[in-house]
Amino acid sequence: MKRLAVTLTLAFLTFCVSAQRTIIHAGTLIDGASKKATKEQTIVVEGKNIVDIKSGYQSPESGDQLVDLKNSTVMPGWIDMHVHMEGETSPTRYIKGFTENPADKALFSTDIAKRTLMAGFTTVRDLGGSGVNVSLRNAINKGYVVGPRIFTAEKSLAVTGGHADPTNGYRDDLKGDPGPKDGVVNGIADARKAVRQRYKNGADLIKITATGGVLSVAKDGTGPHFKEDEIAEIVSTGKDFGFHVAAHAHGDEGMQRAVRAGVKTIEHGTYMSEETMDLMIKMNAYYVPTISAGMEVAENAKKPGYFPAVVAEKARVIGPQITSTFAKAYKKGVPIAFGTDAAVFKHGENAREFGYMVDAGMPAMETIICATSINAKVLGQSDKFGTLKKGLFADIVAVPGDPLEDITLMRKVNFVMKEGVVYKSE
Repeated sequence: MKRLAVTLTLAFLTFCVSAQRTIIHAGTLIDGASKKATKEQTIVVEGKNIVDIKSGYQSPESGDQLVDLKNSTVMPGWIDMHVHMEGETSPTRYIKGFTENPADKALFSTDIAKRTLMAGFTTVRDLGGSGVNVSLRNAINKGYVVGPRIFTAEKSLAVTGGHADPTNGYRDDLKGDPGPKDGVVNGIADARKAVRQRYKNGADLIKITATGGVLSVAKDGTGPHFKEDEIAEIVSTGKDFGFHVAAHAHGDEGMQRAVRAGVKTIEHGTYMSEETMDLMIKMNAYYVPTISAGMEVAENAKKPGYFPAVVAEKARVIGPQITSTFAKAYKKGVPIAFGTDAAVFKHGENAREFGYMVDAGMPAMETIICATSINAKVLGQSDKFGTLKKGLFADIVAVPGDPLEDITLMRKVNFVMKEGVVYKSE
């Protein structure tokens, strides 16, 4: 009986600890859905979830943990729809494929994950790596690594010689003939096999490179790569596994093929025409601009030796164009999701994108909504996160002052909570 009593007592104490409430006093609250902020709100968190949001500053009860953010603006954890968690820009990036082991990449990715979370991004969509991104996602989910919630495409899909062909730039005896298992597609059967391989490898979604790219060691940066029937097969097969499809695209023809075939998001969209904008509105396809990446590659292209010559030439031309395309797309009414292409610039600086979007004409509140409720909707996760709402995960970030007046404050995160756990509190 004594042993039973001790066991029950320990169980009760464990319940009390796990059930401890966190009371957050928010000076200003942005819920991620409404375009109007509210003042002096209390958020009540139990376990992983928000259990209540009340007007005024409610007094904590005995045993509650109080977080005072009366001088801050509190909002949902941010979602970045375009990152690459396995690496980061550097002048030696192209040689690392020959010098790094998968374990090296994995260990470095844990630092990237922590930086990303501490910058206020509680969820990210990883749009292509070597497969380490799947292991990183799993390690974070199991609590072994600190980082954001990850939805990953595993390996991006490309055509032979296209952006994301893993052997571009190699000498002839190393090029081989990569196929669907390696993420290279040539024809309908390959398309089907490549999607199924991503499912087998643990992906959450599919990413294709619908046109040439900037950073691949290949001459073409804008031409269409996939045939439309190949994209349609990728989209159709992806639906069988619950996948949506994201399409990297700089050139207009490649975008139109992708949108007509049913992709959910267009990444970069550099030379998007008004015709394509109209098509995206009709098809409810989202534009993920990644302005930060465009700005970064244009700057790095000015540095001698930073990029291979074939890459630098593309970067100088394509990079600056993204800002003007975003401005036109926003005015046109194209659905827009927030994404940065972090890795092309330093991870942890993702919030730069808010400032670039505001500079290009989008109101600050709308940029925040893009990075929260809209992105959650695109991911099909609106019932779990993306807004500050009773019953949803307690993914909460805060910045000092009023970012609606000074958007640069989004880069000064002073509080991060993910699923009810506080990771940063200054």
